[in-house]
Amino acid sequence: MPFSTLCANGRDANTVYLDHNATTPVAAELAPQVQDWLSAWGNPSSIHWASRKPKLLIREARRSLAQMLNCDPLELVFTSGGSESNNTAIKGVFESLQKAVTRPSDARNHYVLSDVEHPSVRRTAEYLRERGAEVEFIGVDRSGFIDMNAYKEKLSERTALVSIMFANNETGNIFPIQDMARLAHEKGALFHTDAVQALGKTPVDLAALGVDLASFSGHKFYAFKGAGLLFVRRGLQLESLIHGGAQERHRRGGTENVLAICSLGAMAAHAGEIAARGEVMRQMRDEFEARVLAEIPGASVTGGEAPRLPNTSSLILPGVDGETLLMNLDILGFAVSTGAACSSGSPEPSPVLLAMGLSRAEAQNSLRVGLGWGTTPEQMARFLEALKDVVARVRAFPPETSITEVVHGPI
Repeated sequence: MPFSTLCANGRDANTVYLDHNATTPVAAELAPQVQDWLSAWGNPSSIHWASRKPKLLIREARRSLAQMLNCDPLELVFTSGGSESNNTAIKGVFESLQKAVTRPSDARNHYVLSDVEHPSVRRTAEYLRERGAEVEFIGVDRSGFIDMNAYKEKLSERTALVSIMFANNETGNIFPIQDMARLAHEKGALFHTDAVQALGKTPVDLAALGVDLASFSGHKFYAFKGAGLLFVRRGLQLESLIHGGAQERHRRGGTENVLAICSLGAMAAHAGEIAARGEVMRQMRDEFEARVLAEIPGASVTGGEAPRLPNTSSLILPGVDGETLLMNLDILGFAVSTGAACSSGSPEPSPVLLAMGLSRAEAQNSLRVGLGWGTTPEQMARFLEALKDVVARVRAFPPETSITEVVHGPI
């Protein structure tokens, strides 16, 4: 069944959006519901008639999302998005453990992450290090596999929290979260997973994963920006990142973003479609990659040997600067990326690809393609032909040619 999204094809029918790991277009079916949601303008924390509808809408959204994720509704905390959820999970554990002991030095103070975590996780861990925490990182090889032997060696009775992403935002590689959480629990440590990229691309069963904390974001799942989720296992004490009122059972202060929460809750109705739509994307992605490898000399796929999200392709195209490639493709109407959207504007190559063992030159020749529910085989065929033409044209220019000349012609 076709999936209709607002601006699914960008500005017009001639443009193609292939950057769904950065954000997804809003599901068209949400638009007719907006007026009803806007009528729920009361503060959900009030006790009069104006509060009842927004309070009910939030409760319904929480229930629908809990059913999709296989958890209890009261284990879900609404946030502003993935970055806030990640910060709350990691800082919340740190602060709670520090407060739970008479002497901070007695608290578990060891934190384990992967080398390819999202900046909102890595920078939060760096903040903890400044506060005196011991932070260690686990490597991921260029095939996309995390170093499980190093992980087992680093875990100890001093480990407070492990934070490993469900799937990488640049390569799509999926990590063995269930096994890693079990190993962490054997040492008495908590386990958090940044599952932001997984939502809508592959089914997520929190009970089966066995994690203590998990982060999600609505705008990665065809909902509005401004709403996210943090799963907090029942019974886990977590210090609030935002202090204020009693919202979210004192776990996140601040008046709720009712409109964005409703949009995320409405998307939960599509939970049963995720696996099938993922398979459709995987087939298109695999056919696209096979043709790229066969028809573009020197091309390679990063992380292709390990399990991946079905929609993500991370390519290395030697001899083609990623920024130059993006600008040329953009002019032709194709929206793709060289890496994470949160790192755009940085002249440095992707830290994720460098951490996986790629050279700076390889990382600078990278391209990330992210398919979505609305992507069609016809769009992928058009993109492949455009990609082949642009790569051939860029490679034909002398190495000293400026980006401006490559894109716009000689000055």
